Amino acid sequence: MQHRLHIIPARRYASQTPIRSRGVYLVLAIVVVAAGLLWRSPLVSMPEWLSKYGGDALWALMVFVGFGFLIPRASTLTLALLALIFAWAIEFSQLYHAPWIDAVRATLPGRLVLGSTFNWPDLPVYALGIGLGAWSEMLFLRKRAA
Repeated sequence: MQHRLHIIPARRYASQTPIRSRGVYLVLAIVVVAAGLLWRSPLVSMPEWLSKYGGDALWALMVFVGFGFLIPRASTLTLALLALIFAWAIEFSQLYHAPWIDAVRATLPGRLVLGSTFNWPDLPVYALGIGLGAWSEMLFLRKRAA
């Protein structure tokens, strides 16, 4: 029996429609949230910039995983684009200040989800976190298809 090695372009996996297990994505979400909280905790000593931007990348990865949980039949590319639009919208929403939203942002859950101040370097960091999630999912799909 002869075996052939098939090289399949990554873009095929970015646009194909996977069927995600919500249970798996729930566990992934819990792991990413735990990693993000630990990353920003005083238990882990690292330079301030790495703590901040690494935490931001993990937040964006959580958004990608969250969309994977909510829309399990969407393509990886669709999830990545939705996650990026959502993450950037949250970042740009930080330019808006009104008493009601600032009161929400003053709470721990509000600060974790909505942030507090606009920081333009967060935008490419979010793209990096989401990109890592999409890339990991495409690698998984490629292995599963092989």
